Amino acid sequence: TEAIGLYNLGQSCCLNSLLQVLLMNIRFTGILRRITVPSSPAQRRNNVPYQMLLLLEKMQSGKCKAVGPTDLACCLSEHRVKLFVQHDAAQLFLTLWNLLKKQMKKPELVEELSDLYTICIQEHLACQNCSFEIKSNSTMLTLPLPVLDANSHRLKTLEDCLQYFFHPEELTGENMCFCQQCGRKTTFLQSMKLVHLPQTLTLHLKRFCFERSSHTHKLSHCLPFPQELDFNEVLTENQCQADDSEKATWQYELFAVVAHSGSTSCGHYCAYIRSLTECKWYCFNDSEVCQVSWDDVKCTYGHSSLYWYANLSLFFPNAAPD
Repeated sequence: TEAIGLYNLGQSCCLNSLLQVLLMNIRFTGILRRITVPSSPAQRRNNVPYQMLLLLEKMQSGKCKAVGPTDLACCLSEHRVKLFVQHDAAQLFLTLWNLLKKQMKKPELVEELSDLYTICIQEHLACQNCSFEIKSNSTMLTLPLPVLDANSHRLKTLEDCLQYFFHPEELTGENMCFCQQCGRKTTFLQSMKLVHLPQTLTLHLKRFCFERSSHTHKLSHCLPFPQELDFNEVLTENQCQADDSEKATWQYELFAVVAHSGSTSCGHYCAYIRSLTECKWYCFNDSEVCQVSWDDVKCTYGHSSLYWYANLSLFFPNAAPD
């Protein structure tokens, strides 16, 4: 009944933020509560879904303002997830996701987990010299959205980032592809079409920029994101490969923002999450949890004079009725 913090075990703010977002999602916890409990103590110690369930129950006991995720962290270390180091939140989210899928024994739960988070994209490669075309489907856990265009110009809104991600790109020069029909390398048009969106959509803002000198810097310019997002209003017909019943579910409400402060070499993560039962926003900063306003959440839009920047993920649970 109360938002509970997680103690920092030593550079575990990234893990804490992701755990809070997962465990505040009632659709995810509904899956977690139905896992098969491992039979032996050793198996239970090394089972990520089970340790995550124990942490959830510990948080919901209501006895403390914050709890320590020590057992889960030790479990993760057994699966080669390093402790006491800085993590990239997008990579850590993928690691947690893979461990959850691997260790959930019930096929129906794995399928529900996939339905909850997995995005389906169709990639098109079309020769511009003939009619040869290649189509392939792939799944993604997040949509990795650039915040700069090809000319290093800043994209101004989240909707701009989405439109740019799905904008066709001409592959010329060194990027030309071999055409089986033409028998040589030709110019191709590469495009991606959206096939399926999950119940909880995760958008990854790529604010860490890698330069040719191998130097990494952070892009902290302001990039607003909305509380509600309808993909039917953002993407064109040519950018979608779905029927009307699928598109009817492409309406979302913002649920959580994982935000990063500091530089690429030294930083800190926290999470802003809207309770799906109370409809109130909270800031989860390790063991410190407080209620915040939408104006507080908007501080994560980014600005050179502001502290927090949303650089990992915007989590949008589906707003349409099931």
